[in-house]
Amino acid sequence: MENKLANPAPLGLMGFGMTTVLLNIHNAGFFPMASMILAMGIFYGGLAQIIAGIMEFKKGNTFGVTAFTSYGLFWLTLVFILIFKDLPGTSAEFMGWYLFMWGLFTFFMWIGTFGKNRAIQFVFLSLTILFMLLAVRDWTGSPVIGAVAGWEGILCGSSAIYLAMAEVLNESLGRTVLPIGQIK
Repeated sequence: MENKLANPAPLGLMGFGMTTVLLNIHNAGFFPMASMILAMGIFYGGLAQIIAGIMEFKKGNTFGVTAFTSYGLFWLTLVFILIFKDLPGTSAEFMGWYLFMWGLFTFFMWIGTFGKNRAIQFVFLSLTILFMLLAVRDWTGSPVIGAVAGWEGILCGSSAIYLAMAEVLNESLGRTVLPIGQIK
């Protein structure tokens, strides 16, 4: 009997996408930081993505393990940093370097999407841009760059939500309902 495993990617993509949209609605200037964003960062952005990464390990998907586990841990570290931002040594400039390192990691993960569908390529390219914009915001203190990053982050998170729902609906209905730009 064949042991068919479920696709954990939609879980990880939804955890990433929804949490990213909510944080970037804040970054765009629509509402202040709230416990809702921190809770999403811990549980859906953090824990759900780590679970998806562990499930990708079971499927033998190195890219999925690395992406979902890493970004799940990103959300947990970000929440910790936001909660304890008043500790000594936590400056905006140093936060810029934290975000830059995540942008560099994401850039290399984006290269890893070459040959995959266009939707996942867009998620990783837009996330690379988001991390770099956020790093520049923290290095310069520019609220304009922060707002631009917020809008770009809403787009990035929305693209992950789209891809997650495309994977669920396309598999559930056995046909392409939401196209993802398959590479032939």
